Amino acid sequence: MKDSPVSALFKQLIDFDKSTSQPVYIQVAQQIINAIQRGYLTKGTLLPGTRVLSQILKVHRNTAVAIYEELASQDWVEIIPNKGTFVIEPALKTTKIKASSQKVNEAYNYASTTGFPFQKSFHLASTTQLTTSKYTINDGKPDLRLHPVHQFSRWYSAAMKRKTLIKKWNRPNESFYSLFETQLCNYLNATRNFHIKPNNLISTRSTEMSLYIVSQLLIKQNDVVLVGSLSNYAANMIFQEAGASIKTIPVDADGLDVDYIRKHFIKKSIRCIYICAHRDYPTTVTLSTERRLALLQLAKEYGFAIIEDDYDYDFQYEGSAMLPMASADANGMVIYLGKLGQSLFPSFQTGFMVAPENLISEAQNYLQLLDEQGDLIQQQMLSELINEGEIHRLMKKNIVVYKQRRDYLCELLNEHFSKIAKWKTPSGGLAIWLEFQQQISLVKLSSAAEKNDLFLPKTILYQDKNTCAIRLGFGHLEMEELTLVIKKMKNAYNKIVSI
Repeated sequence: MKDSPVSALFKQLIDFDKSTSQPVYIQVAQQIINAIQRGYLTKGTLLPGTRVLSQILKVHRNTAVAIYEELASQDWVEIIPNKGTFVIEPALKTTKIKASSQKVNEAYNYASTTGFPFQKSFHLASTTQLTTSKYTINDGKPDLRLHPVHQFSRWYSAAMKRKTLIKKWNRPNESFYSLFETQLCNYLNATRNFHIKPNNLISTRSTEMSLYIVSQLLIKQNDVVLVGSLSNYAANMIFQEAGASIKTIPVDADGLDVDYIRKHFIKKSIRCIYICAHRDYPTTVTLSTERRLALLQLAKEYGFAIIEDDYDYDFQYEGSAMLPMASADANGMVIYLGKLGQSLFPSFQTGFMVAPENLISEAQNYLQLLDEQGDLIQQQMLSELINEGEIHRLMKKNIVVYKQRRDYLCELLNEHFSKIAKWKTPSGGLAIWLEFQQQISLVKLSSAAEKNDLFLPKTILYQDKNTCAIRLGFGHLEMEELTLVIKKMKNAYNKIVSI
């Protein structure tokens, strides 16, 4: 007997996998919905009876019954006793379900390119690299394994239950400052010697978001932005996308060479300078007190802004952390960017910006466009952790662990790299600047390491005619892992120099 058109369509288009966790009747129902949405099955179409459907799909008749009952419950079909099952149009035409499908989807190819031109961004090309290596070196990220999972669950649950949270969601335009903004302001005043009020700061999702907002406020096409000779690649991408003309400034043992700026640039020719004064990225050197004062004076004299990125202020092992330049800025020349909660899970970390009130007011306008709602649960939780001292306690506990890892890494480097590279033990941070004494191909080193199950991403490799170095992050690696990683890197080194 010849199949009906609908039966033939079902045989061609419907497929399912019994090994998946999703029930078969749900898989088939979703594919029939997709066929209705695509127009393969129109209103009034009579579908095969449950006995026939079970034969077509080679499933139990009860499964066929469940398929039609599922479709009827979603108002895609109408089951009329003694007559059959008919396709109908859902009552809510504007809320079609995007049903998953397999063969149905193959019959409809979504366009791979747009039918209209758009502006491509060369500067925002992804730096992400994929790897199957077991071990990876990054540029200095915290270790997520140090974070107390059960405590986070408890804190998050408690924040969700706060009655004040619903009020904040229902009234997002309160004229007064939130508890989180007040707590963050107090925390920064206590830890960084600021004298700011809530109207001097905004909280963002990340330092990168803060920097993007700043670049939109400050930079016009071809404005000159000064950065260190080996600066942060992510920051450079943001500046270039804003249309900046980036100029590099030499960095030595005392940090950015401020005299170089005075000798090579004239007044009003510089829009802003991006600097990591506490620990230069990537070299980890600290800008000296003398140069900090000179840079603040030069900014006032030349009329340029200083963007101070204090990305790892919290990770200090010896002595006290050097206070931000912004804490000594009496002329409103510094925009201070930082992070809060680096001892927490990434989803609970937040970026912030500190600046004069008039700039913060404009930055708020951009933030409203990018992230109007924000993360109220995160803010509720962070404000409580600040108030209870948990942020400080977790940070102190983690610093002990990171210091041990830093010291152990230096021991390993002394054992395996003392004759072929040089480095300085940093007073803080989660990375070491490892400079090879002779030029080697870092690309070849990375390739050789990956063959030995160690991934060295391109974003930590720095090589030109004067530089051959790696920003070696250690915070995410335990002692045993550090041992394996350094041995693997040394083996990779030996292979490329012996060729």
